[in-house]
Amino acid sequence: MAEYVVEFGRDGGRVESDGRLDAPAFHRNHESLWAALEKHLAGLTGNVVELGSGTGQHVVHFARHTPGLIWWPSDLNQRHLKSIEAWRVHSGLQNIRSPLRIDLADPDWCPELKTGQVPTSFAALFCANVIHIAPWSVAEGLFAGAGRYLRADGKLLLYGPFKRDGKHTALSNAVFDTSLREGNPDWGVRDIRDVETLARGACLGLVDTIDMPANNLTLVFSRG
Repeated sequence: MAEYVVEFGRDGGRVESDGRLDAPAFHRNHESLWAALEKHLAGLTGNVVELGSGTGQHVVHFARHTPGLIWWPSDLNQRHLKSIEAWRVHSGLQNIRSPLRIDLADPDWCPELKTGQVPTSFAALFCANVIHIAPWSVAEGLFAGAGRYLRADGKLLLYGPFKRDGKHTALSNAVFDTSLREGNPDWGVRDIRDVETLARGACLGLVDTIDMPANNLTLVFSRG
């Protein structure tokens, strides 16, 4: 079982009786995240997977704006999966499916994908704040799965802090990176060059880099 810097629901945040968790980060960044996603998801139809959905609040927000897309949230943490399902039910939205338990360190991700129980060709994949709080094998599995499951015109959107050419983009990111590596040497803020190398191995290329608040970036990859 993966460990988390913050497991939602154990950090003093509100927990509803149905298991819905509330993440302060959602209230800070859901609008800026949607602005970044919107220009790449506009007009798309089909299925989208959110990898590492956390509380499930983001997928509800995105699904409300994209009635033509079917959203498949996912996580590895059981407490998060319960919250995601509770938010799905609470929202009443018909274009959100029950969450998948996806282990990104496994290139197959989950049995349902391997056995064809869910769609295996996706219009987009979205992953926020995951690869810096996980071993590099998670990033490797993320791109391996993206190469396998994205359709020909599909896109992978990856959000979080990143280094550029080996350098941090802000002092706060450098401090954050140090704290992560002190807690677990397998974690840390990743360099865009290293992420691009994984992308090329999955026949994906970096097509857009979007500056985000709090010194974060959204990287957009698509097939060459």
